[in-house]
Amino acid sequence: MLDGVIISQNIRKELTAAIEGCPHDKLFVLTDTTTHELCLPLIANLPVFDGAHHITIGATDAHKTLDTLTAVWALMGSYGGTRHSLLVNIGGGMVTDLGGFAASTFKRGIKYINVPTTLLSMVDASVGGKTGINFNGLKNEIGVFNSPEYVIIDTVFLKTLDDKNIRSGYAEMIKHGLISNKSHLAELLNFNLHEPDLQMLAQMVGRSVEVKEHIVEADPFEQGIRKALNLGHTVGHAFESFALTTQPVLHGYAVAWGLICELYLSCVKTGFPTDKMRQCVQFIKEYYGQMPITCDDYPTLYEFMTHDKKNTSGTINFTLLKSIGDIEINQTASRDEIYEMLDFYREGL
Repeated sequence: MLDGVIISQNIRKELTAAIEGCPHDKLFVLTDTTTHELCLPLIANLPVFDGAHHITIGATDAHKTLDTLTAVWALMGSYGGTRHSLLVNIGGGMVTDLGGFAASTFKRGIKYINVPTTLLSMVDASVGGKTGINFNGLKNEIGVFNSPEYVIIDTVFLKTLDDKNIRSGYAEMIKHGLISNKSHLAELLNFNLHEPDLQMLAQMVGRSVEVKEHIVEADPFEQGIRKALNLGHTVGHAFESFALTTQPVLHGYAVAWGLICELYLSCVKTGFPTDKMRQCVQFIKEYYGQMPITCDDYPTLYEFMTHDKKNTSGTINFTLLKSIGDIEINQTASRDEIYEMLDFYREGL
């Protein structure tokens, strides 16, 4: 495991030790309205929280904004925060991303701890040091790389999630299976998401986190192989940004749909096995459905892809696969190939 990443069996004990391990003058606890109601009660009466200042922001990605960030900065300042203060983020990816960015910039940077409460944040958002907010209609447009002192992952919080949020996080786990090995992927594709076994899922979370950690350790600032973690995300982020103009969708759903597109592109451009692609597409369509788009939406989706942070000199870059675990980063595609990919998303299988 990466330094500071803790797979916990006792969240109260581990969080207490983590906070005590980060000397501070002021303690801030950031939640959103959902995690304040459902998750904070599991740990709220810890003695280590005595005297802490609680900050609660709006839930969902609609609040991952500069206005929310400004409000968090202002409250930390009004409560007397200094560069020796500590912030604990308790929530999903929106909270850990925004809270991590707030901590990284307040007083030029204070220490912070992430306590992910959604499956998505456990296996993805809270691990790896990416922080940020949405800006100018674009996902995670502003942010910095800055790792928390600790990430404490305890699957006790999964009991607070509905089916959609379980599935949202699971999409990132499928991605981790695709970039690791056949047995890991097979385990994921054979799991029953209609009636998820949370005890089994907890074990799978640990394996999924290890995949991400291995890649982040090798490339902490996304100069090379860490781009493997972007599989499904070039198109996924475009779907997500597109949905913000109509009906917002959960990140993992957009990634799942992005995986359909980028696995198809992998078959066409890098020789990914068609049978494996179809197996993944069938699983995704069963559990995630499909975001309705028409060919009239292609130019808008293409434009969103041109804003992806992996791009170089205006060229859209994809992470593709030659086979399971055989990763090809910095792959390009023409506008015609991207439109054909979107045709497959709409009409394939």
